[in-house]
Amino acid sequence: MQSIIEGIKEKLKTADSSIDVFQTGTVVTVADGICRVSGLADVMAGEMLEFDNGLRGMVQDLDRDNVGVILLGNYEKLQEGEQARRTGRIIDVPVGESMIGRVVNALGAPIDDKGPVAAAERRAIESPAPSVLSRLPVSVPLQTGIKAIDALVPIGRGQRELIIGDRQTGKTAIALDTIINQKGKNVVCIYVAIGQKESTVAGVVEKLRAHGAMDYTIVISANASEPAPMLYIAPYTGAAMGEYFMYNGRDVLVVYDDLSKQAVAYREISLLLQRPPGREAYPGDVFYLHSRLLERAARLSKEAGGGSMTALPIIETQAGDISAYIPTNVISITDGQIFLETDLFHSGIRPAVNVGLSVSRVGGAAQIGAMKQVAGRLRMDLAQYRELAAFTQFGSDLDKTTREILERGARMTEILKQDQFAPMSVEDQVIQIFSANEGFIDDVDVKDVARFESELVDHVYCACPALYEEIMTGKKLSAGTLSKLREAIRDFRQSF
Repeated sequence: MQSIIEGIKEKLKTADSSIDVFQTGTVVTVADGICRVSGLADVMAGEMLEFDNGLRGMVQDLDRDNVGVILLGNYEKLQEGEQARRTGRIIDVPVGESMIGRVVNALGAPIDDKGPVAAAERRAIESPAPSVLSRLPVSVPLQTGIKAIDALVPIGRGQRELIIGDRQTGKTAIALDTIINQKGKNVVCIYVAIGQKESTVAGVVEKLRAHGAMDYTIVISANASEPAPMLYIAPYTGAAMGEYFMYNGRDVLVVYDDLSKQAVAYREISLLLQRPPGREAYPGDVFYLHSRLLERAARLSKEAGGGSMTALPIIETQAGDISAYIPTNVISITDGQIFLETDLFHSGIRPAVNVGLSVSRVGGAAQIGAMKQVAGRLRMDLAQYRELAAFTQFGSDLDKTTREILERGARMTEILKQDQFAPMSVEDQVIQIFSANEGFIDDVDVKDVARFESELVDHVYCACPALYEEIMTGKKLSAGTLSKLREAIRDFRQSF
């Protein structure tokens, strides 16, 4: 009996006797994922509220008599007159190493049947972008493993490169190949799926798992069946999780797939909150929606943390119209775009990168020396070929120079074709593009170009293993190395 009494006394000593004081309000109206709450005089914009049934909401509108709250979850059971409780904190999500390999929703809650996430820290989904003084110039390449991109529109760590095109042109395929290519490169990848079918997201996760990419990837899914507020906050959740690693000196790649659906979700929320519509019925602040998200991508100085966050936002166009409201907004925010064309895709050129409309504003600064050396004239050759091909398709009598440009261009185009889920090392890319530039494939049949390049890479790897090490130093190739490479390609040509 004495020991029981002592145990009770010990328990009472450690018991928390503080009073839980919180402010509550009353739900005035509720409809379509939006509710109005009165009685919350001190509430903050962006603050998280909790309702009686466990539902959470985020304060979006501050009116004189009440506040507009967007509901994050199934709101069907919420009724007028119910209590809404202030939490006192801006909406945040769990972050940290334990999130890697998991599939979570827009609030960071796991949806992959692997149990709870033991995250040590939480981070607000909205936070200020790093200042100009905290940033370094983009100069370290982020290899995608896709020849058409690494050679023509290179991406650097800390860059924001837009992937834009109609639906079913291979936008997600480029993003997934880039994630798969980060294997062994110490880059944390975050894939944010916005407004997609659950089956589609499950397929993406399965593909990433099959290629061993889930070991360093976080998947955030706001499905098409979820309320618009979940689609709206999902990209900010991805940015918050990425910032945790960036400020701890790690390199991060974030894919937002796609921001068109986020803009539509925000338009829906804004119209329900009775904000005035503007161009294409979007609210006036829709530009700020994406600019404050993408500005968080940066390459930090040592003092600020030393990490980097690279953003690959995806935008879906309607019938190739890149002059629509949301595409022009995001083009002006990002550091370049990869434009995928439907006609190229259907003609078998995959990835269907339009060389004329695709650009990287960082350019050669985000390429290793060897790639810059061999890919310099590739863009010009391809642009010249596309223009001549369109001009001469009705003519038959062509002069010798024009025929040579067309022949070379057809083979260059063939070289840039690549299968999905088959990213290529930068060394192999350099060898293939060099062989095309030097004219070694000019007399190879177009249908045999892919086989020629594949077998050439294996031959050079055996003949000049030191070449691979020199390419990876990041410096330009010496004259001696280039002559050795030419010799190796000539040897291979004789046996091909």
